[in-house]
Amino acid sequence: MRLSSKGRYAVMAMAELAKRNRGKPVPLTEISLRQGISILYLEQLFLKLKKQKLVNSTRGPLGGYVLTKSPDQIKLSYIISAVEEEVKTIKCDKHSKKGCNGKSFKCITHNLWDELGNHINLFFERKSLKDVINFQNDL
Repeated sequence: MRLSSKGRYAVMAMAELAKRNRGKPVPLTEISLRQGISILYLEQLFLKLKKQKLVNSTRGPLGGYVLTKSPDQIKLSYIISAVEEEVKTIKCDKHSKKGCNGKSFKCITHNLWDELGNHINLFFERKSLKDVINFQNDL
């Protein structure tokens, strides 16, 4: 199972934005410093997040990004999907008859890993940015 840095960093950045969001735009430099994510990488992620209407941007000296919805309305699955990330626990196409092992049949544990992937994706569907912020505040 693998969730690449795109998905992880996008969730981290959006959680930081949600935490700092007080009606004023938050500059990417602030998110970069607080989360230790390259500004160039953040720019790429936020272009995708903006395209999916999860954030809006403002230019200028007081510019930055704001969430388009409240943190409780932004599911982690939306963020992960917006940066073209997918949590996969199997290497093969689940609708193909050909398996991960390159043979003409699925491996014996295929359904187990596929079910795990479904649970993980459901977890991200049930969690919002608000949950992330609240969990961090509980520590």
